[in-house]
Amino acid sequence: MQPEAQIHTERIDDVPLLLSQQQRMGIPQILNKIIQPHGNRQGLSVGWLTTTWLSYIVSAGDHRMVEVEPWVAAQQETLSGLIPESMGLKDFTDDRLADVLGVLSQDALWEEVEVQLGQHLIRVYDLADDRIRLDSTSVSVYHEEASQPLFRAGHSKDHRPDLAQFKLMLGTLDPLGMPLASLVVAGNCADDPLYLPAWARVRQVVGPGQKLYIGDTKMGALQTRAVIQEGGDYYLMPLAHVGEVPQLLQERLQPVWAGDQALQRIEAVDEGEEAALPMETEAWAQAFEGNRPQQACVEGHDLRFDERVLVVHSPTLARKGQRGLEGRLSRAEAALHALTPPRGRGKKQWVDQPALEEGVQTVLNKHRVEGLLEVTYAQQVDRRSIRAYKDRPARQEERIRYTIEVQPKVEAIGQARRLLGWRLYVTNAPPSALSLAQAVRAYRGAPHIERNFARLKGRALGIRPLYVQREDHAKGMVRLLSLALRVLTLTEYVVREKLHAAGETLTGLYAGNPKRKTARPTTERVLKAFKGIALTVVQLPDQTIRHVTPLSKLQRWILNLLGLPDSIYEKLTLPDDPIPI
Repeated sequence: MQPEAQIHTERIDDVPLLLSQQQRMGIPQILNKIIQPHGNRQGLSVGWLTTTWLSYIVSAGDHRMVEVEPWVAAQQETLSGLIPESMGLKDFTDDRLADVLGVLSQDALWEEVEVQLGQHLIRVYDLADDRIRLDSTSVSVYHEEASQPLFRAGHSKDHRPDLAQFKLMLGTLDPLGMPLASLVVAGNCADDPLYLPAWARVRQVVGPGQKLYIGDTKMGALQTRAVIQEGGDYYLMPLAHVGEVPQLLQERLQPVWAGDQALQRIEAVDEGEEAALPMETEAWAQAFEGNRPQQACVEGHDLRFDERVLVVHSPTLARKGQRGLEGRLSRAEAALHALTPPRGRGKKQWVDQPALEEGVQTVLNKHRVEGLLEVTYAQQVDRRSIRAYKDRPARQEERIRYTIEVQPKVEAIGQARRLLGWRLYVTNAPPSALSLAQAVRAYRGAPHIERNFARLKGRALGIRPLYVQREDHAKGMVRLLSLALRVLTLTEYVVREKLHAAGETLTGLYAGNPKRKTARPTTERVLKAFKGIALTVVQLPDQTIRHVTPLSKLQRWILNLLGLPDSIYEKLTLPDDPIPI
């Protein structure tokens, strides 16, 4: 009687691609070079343990440690054929993974990892390193504040003021959005002081001198700009509409309103492509610029420098602002009228004018329409005669209440409308290094870093909720996910650049619309194209047969775009042979 064949099947999907891509990025090599484990440590190296864990995180969108060991068990044949070290299930226990987080939480070690990895990626992938974007986000967690200094209440960008949070500051290469440096700080830290530490960390990767650092209004503090100027780098950011800025904006716009200032038309394309656009279409933006002197104290000495002030108008922002202004005025008027309803049972009446004035101011502040509505107050006195009754004489009773009238301030509203869509940017970069049009386009590329935060918090990497309790593990987990973010952003960049260079598009990435073409696929869609690939191992008495699902034309084309050979899948049929990368 012939013994039955034993058949084992594993879903391998995008795992060979992810492991090979990370090896090309140098992640396992750099981690193993920097992290020196205890001499008695046995098993899989920290570099390859981390790389395998990252493959699970990116593939499954799940950072839970408890799920890694079962995932490895289900793909043990595949992983054994791809990882150039011997491995076992016990390499992926919660304790081993927690050790990785503890190592990554060490600030000095992590700083060295980011420096070496960033420099390696810039060199290997020939990335432009002269433009960096700095920004921060908050991440809400279900942790107690008392026990963990990292988790603190603060202004929540997740709109969860009821939860503790921590903050993450990223410095990313622009425009591809690949992280170069990350800072994890307590949730109650202000954003403003984080920019200079992030700038200093990025400089360790890209080097000093004539690099452009782009930030939002919170980067606009004069001291921050002065330190960057002193360091020989460039900055670009909009100014917050507070303090002296509203007056400065009005002063700069007076020549425009008088017809004495010409505006430069700016399109959302490179200068060489602008001529092909019809001039009768609405401009993407219009702008002009001027200069102003600045002075600040940096490291004990007085620093004087000139900066360019860019006055920029966005028609799209103006229309959005117009809708917002009209809505705020309408809601404010309705709320003000509701303060003083007609007399009626259960309706509050104001008998004290100062209290009513305070309520009015609250409404104006809430809807941000101060100075746009004129509110007048009136006193109403109702008198009625009360007849004598028994021992009480006849008398006159007075009831006083205060009402308001609301009128729009036409001139002030008109002035507010004229300012809609206008913003002030400042930069110390000379026009030869950053033209007016380049500056406007550079800042308005902000969605790249916003996508990073969306990936961290969303389905791609799933940092919320955070499934670790200890503070050092939380910090290590955020840093681990920042490595996963590098994989996502760089993979996407390489595919898009290769498609652009070849003038090609990809089809077959969209479920339900297989003929749809795209020249800008996301990494998530690219990886999804590899779902369904399986390794089947048939164990016969005298031989072992291994079979991998044949790669489709689309899958082979994606691997070619990434510079990866088809053999990373096909060689799994010969697991004892090395898998070329």
